[in-house]
Amino acid sequence: MEITPLVWTLTLIAIAGLLAFDFFAHVRKAHEPTLREAGIWSAFYISIALLFGLVFVIFGDTAHATEYYAGYITEKALSVDNLFVFLVIISSFNVPRKYQQKVLLFGIVFALIARTAFIFLGAGLIHLWSDVFYVFGIILLITAGQLLKKELTHTDTAQEADNFVVRAAQRWLRTTEEYDGDKLTTRVAGKRMLTPMLLVMVAIGGTDILFALDSIPAIYGLTQEPYIVFTATAFSLMGLRQLYFLLDGLLDRLVYLSYGLTVILGFIGVKLILHALHENNLPFLNGGENVPVPEIPTGLSLLVIAGVLVVTVVASVLRSCVVRRPEEYASGRSGQAQRENV
Repeated sequence: MEITPLVWTLTLIAIAGLLAFDFFAHVRKAHEPTLREAGIWSAFYISIALLFGLVFVIFGDTAHATEYYAGYITEKALSVDNLFVFLVIISSFNVPRKYQQKVLLFGIVFALIARTAFIFLGAGLIHLWSDVFYVFGIILLITAGQLLKKELTHTDTAQEADNFVVRAAQRWLRTTEEYDGDKLTTRVAGKRMLTPMLLVMVAIGGTDILFALDSIPAIYGLTQEPYIVFTATAFSLMGLRQLYFLLDGLLDRLVYLSYGLTVILGFIGVKLILHALHENNLPFLNGGENVPVPEIPTGLSLLVIAGVLVVTVVASVLRSCVVRRPEEYASGRSGQAQRENV
């Protein structure tokens, strides 16, 4: 399938249309979405993302289809992990639940803009310096190590959310103590002041930039086609707002998600370094010649990523059931004792 300027234009129009529809149909009128609403629209956006990959298959471009699905699954998993940090930020600012949709949609749009900038920056770096894959691989290996360290040391997610962007926003942006609906500014004693709504948006927007530093190298480890990188990233973000409300209360049960992401990012990091060695131009490595190492095909990458996520989710669900059962059993015994006393 040939990626022409027309294809880019139509894709951008379609994504902008979906974002506009999301705003006017759901976010413009502040409300707390029901579980049914969140489930229906989460399924809708995931279905669109999966169907989009079939477009490449229809045109006989199975290679790009495989790259797209591998990239989409990876980015979706990273996005779900990012929801933990969003949850902490939103909770720390005490955002009323019916206004959280607007904050999340802003975060999605800002993330899309930030990651698009990083996508084209990454494409430019690859074009100018092919050995940049060494850098991408090292970034992912370091990120995987940090995720593993966070789990082993039981680092609180709140510490991760308390980054320099959040601290700078709290220090330099003077806001009122109370929200004024979902307005970004309000008047207090005749003076125009910012509301906490703007502060939380700045905090989430700044955090999105930090997330992009990990996600873009990860997907460039699966494909070097900017169009695939962009569409996989964009569709992984679409529907994230609905997924937030669908998984709210269930996020803490995905206890092994970070371990799964550690394996995935580490795997892609190794894949990137092997690719860099295969096309090596660094003079201090093998005399600047290509290093004869095996490369990991994208099809195998897709199987590994999907397999790791399935094992991670199943293990998390089983762990949650095992932990909850003793509590439920104790609760049941307590209730039975009370009834016997009566």
